[in-house]
Amino acid sequence: MNRLYFFRKRISYRLTNNRTKKIAVITALLAIFPLLLAFGVETIERGTFGDAADWIAANPSLFAMNALIYCFALLLLYGLIGSLFPAVGCTALLLFLAALISHYKTKMIGEPFFPWDILLKKEGANIIPLVTNQTVLVRVSVVAAVVLSLFLLRLFLPRFRMPVVSRIVMVLLAAAALQNLAERTPAAQRLYDRAGVNEVVWNQKDNYGYNGFGLAFTLNIQNSIISKPPGYGEASIATVAQQISDRRNASTVTPKEDQPNVIFIMNEAFWDPTLLPDVTFSEDPIPTVRRLQEESTSGYLLSPQFGGGTSNVEFEVLTGNSMSFLPSGSIPYQQYIRQPVPSLASYFQNIGYKSMGIHSYDGWFWNRDSVYKWLGFESFKSKEKFDDPEYKGTFISDNEVSRSIISAVEESSRPMFIYAVTMQNHGSYDDGRYEENPIQVQGNLTDEARNLLETYTHGVRDADQSLQMLIDHFEQSGEPTVIVFYGDHLPMLGLDYEVYKQGGFIGTQAWSLEEQKKMHSVPFVMWSNFELPQDEVPTMSNSFLGAYVLDKLEMELPANFEFNLDLFKQYPGLLTGLIVDADQNLYNTVPDSAKSVIDPYRELQYDILFGVRYLAQYLDADYLSGSALADYNMEFDAPTAVAAPAEEEEESI
Repeated sequence: MNRLYFFRKRISYRLTNNRTKKIAVITALLAIFPLLLAFGVETIERGTFGDAADWIAANPSLFAMNALIYCFALLLLYGLIGSLFPAVGCTALLLFLAALISHYKTKMIGEPFFPWDILLKKEGANIIPLVTNQTVLVRVSVVAAVVLSLFLLRLFLPRFRMPVVSRIVMVLLAAAALQNLAERTPAAQRLYDRAGVNEVVWNQKDNYGYNGFGLAFTLNIQNSIISKPPGYGEASIATVAQQISDRRNASTVTPKEDQPNVIFIMNEAFWDPTLLPDVTFSEDPIPTVRRLQEESTSGYLLSPQFGGGTSNVEFEVLTGNSMSFLPSGSIPYQQYIRQPVPSLASYFQNIGYKSMGIHSYDGWFWNRDSVYKWLGFESFKSKEKFDDPEYKGTFISDNEVSRSIISAVEESSRPMFIYAVTMQNHGSYDDGRYEENPIQVQGNLTDEARNLLETYTHGVRDADQSLQMLIDHFEQSGEPTVIVFYGDHLPMLGLDYEVYKQGGFIGTQAWSLEEQKKMHSVPFVMWSNFELPQDEVPTMSNSFLGAYVLDKLEMELPANFEFNLDLFKQYPGLLTGLIVDADQNLYNTVPDSAKSVIDPYRELQYDILFGVRYLAQYLDADYLSGSALADYNMEFDAPTAVAAPAEEEEESI
């Protein structure tokens, strides 16, 4: 230790007594470290040294832009901390951690790490059980060792402290530079243009792959700001309002006298695994759904998500709005819903129903306990409100959710709108959650892939049985009821879509438009204990499901859902990077022929979520400008709720 001490003192003395040398050393280190950080980040993000080196060789100017961003980040922390090597260590820790998250998030669900992912709080911790294999632990250990080494350099080399005034100036300049790059000021845009930056907004995986992690992440900061559509204004919304009024006047629908219970069940990761062409199953895991596909209205919903992001599917179904008009990877429940937003819940509440959300997981997850209030629900039964529930594996069982639905309907004196979200079949599927899997699969699968698929299939089987439980009950109840059952997204079956590849569902190269459609299509079925016309729907975006169901029930549609129904008939599928027309033709961008109907949809969505709500000046003012219920969730949260009369407020289940 004495030798180390005198070695460091000797270097410090020489540098202190030669200011020019000291400045030169600091400048050299500040030039070298960002380059090393950029190389390290790209190695982690891309997976190998070779892939990172190939990208750098092909895109030296983009690599330099990433290094420049990291340089400003390092200068910012250097100014805040006041010592160079701890600042380098902290910068490396933050960047390498973000790159690791991005690498595995991309492998799991096809989306990298976005600026707004920082808002996920505890939701982000749910990724940890999915990435605990040996390869991941080795990568994390290597990153930890590198970061620790950077901190330990402080023991061997001088501390390069700065005067306070210099630190303040450095922080201000670095922060200003990062702000300009994020806001894309004219000077920053010129710099981007010279570097050959090409932002691929509609495909963020390609965006990060082409531009590099730091640059793509910085570009997305600006994307988190929702810009007003070019044509948006009172005049454009007035035109839309007139179109909606004309459709209503031309309608010949006669509303039903009875108000049926309307139950939406969004079953976690529900999909039909028998669609894997190279895999066979010892028995059909979804006989109930299979029967309804033959006897009732059924089809496929085009989910905006894969493997996660359940709340975005809820957002589309409940509000009728489309994720395709929002930044890729954004989460409306976390970012945008901070005031009342019209939804199916508020619509049903306004016409005499009781609107209730049921989710067998924590109420804070995706901020539901707050968002459901803004969406107009009267009550929300989250995991905390279940009384001694049945568990299957880690999570509350699907059967328990079905029992909660039955109890809620039986205890209500009003017809019910219920939006139920299950949790039992949530990934990961390598946890051995069941003692045995009753359905065996055969195919050219690795043992790991087979175990994943059998565990997932067990959950699908249980989901199907929970649906049959509801059907059995409401067939006997005599109370008119319709059930809409569907999955939120396809399951994440192994890193890098391994089960889908081994099962022959997709190829190993970049997805075609047809493969994109397959990887976002989940089955839906409708059942009712009264007569409804039967339809087969090949494709329907989640944002159109609410309008479709209301129309099937011959209920008067609120204004924005009325617009959606007309758009659905022309362009039933609408995702970022995938548009499906009525003839099932596929496009990766909005075709010119569709802009005249899709652009007003974008403007209408902006008006409701971020704009003035001009539409409320013309139509459905009570629905579009409603407020949250003052007694939201009183039946579960109020200490006197249990003692309240049944007609006024239902008892906690």
